[in-house]
Amino acid sequence: MNIKSSQQLVKEAQKNIETLNSGEIKKLLENNEITLIDVRDIRELWKEGTIENSKHIPRGMLEFWLDPESTYYQNNKIQNIKKMVLFCALGWRSALATKSLVEMGFKNVAHVDGGFDALKKSGLKVVTKEKK
Repeated sequence: MNIKSSQQLVKEAQKNIETLNSGEIKKLLENNEITLIDVRDIRELWKEGTIENSKHIPRGMLEFWLDPESTYYQNNKIQNIKKMVLFCALGWRSALATKSLVEMGFKNVAHVDGGFDALKKSGLKVVTKEKK
């Protein structure tokens, strides 16, 4: 079987999306210009926490929660959002997720190079995610 690797898909996605580094993210957050979207699995958030004031939209539900025609649509997830900046653990899932949103027609969307790890190392505040 001859399939594209996940790494190839990520590389192709990165050619067509905006990628921001953690330093750029800090400045944009300080200026209140972006909303961070954590696309990791809820179990990752419970285990490791998330960036303060980020919204959680799991990768598996992203397109459905943001599609007004979907029965899963959650308008409250994107109300008052200026620019959506997606992140995952390392930046691979968020690259594919950002590509998907661009293909859906979203204009003001980017992802974080290095993901949650890079954001933590840059000094952004990590908060715990409680199990409900």
